[in-house]
Amino acid sequence: MMVATALAIARLRNLFAVVVLGSLYSFLMATVLVVLDAVDVAMTEASVGAGISTVLLLGTLYLTKSEEAQPTHRPLLPLLVALVTGGLLVYGMLGLPEFGEADSVIHRHVVPRYLEQGVTETGVPNIVTAVLASYRGYDTLGETTVIFTAGVGVILLLRRWRRDATGKDDDAEGGRP
Repeated sequence: MMVATALAIARLRNLFAVVVLGSLYSFLMATVLVVLDAVDVAMTEASVGAGISTVLLLGTLYLTKSEEAQPTHRPLLPLLVALVTGGLLVYGMLGLPEFGEADSVIHRHVVPRYLEQGVTETGVPNIVTAVLASYRGYDTLGETTVIFTAGVGVILLLRRWRRDATGKDDDAEGGRP
């Protein structure tokens, strides 16, 4: 279903349908993450990917056209960059351990330490919370900062400037030309 949704997103020109299908794709991804026992990541994907992103994209669509413009030329360079990047990602995955392999490096060093010493080192009884809030605290803070900054940027981009009867901007800083 995810592949079909992604193909439909790539083929459609109606931007409202693309936003709706993007939200559907995000919910499908959240379902996959639940099946993989990553419920915390699934909730984040559902709330940010399907919730906030959909609302922001619908707000953007309200201020713009609902149909994508036809490209003036074939975008071969972006296609080449995407294919090379995808190839490098696949090549990088070849060095990873098999999914669920019990003898992988993380299960020999990191997991035992977190499970044995997590409560005493962090004082948090829930090990998932201890990992996210304490061991990976700066990473979580960074992710939160990125999401906040993106939200502020989108709000600033979507802000409407009002003009008075003389044609001057109603913005406190003089507005934009």
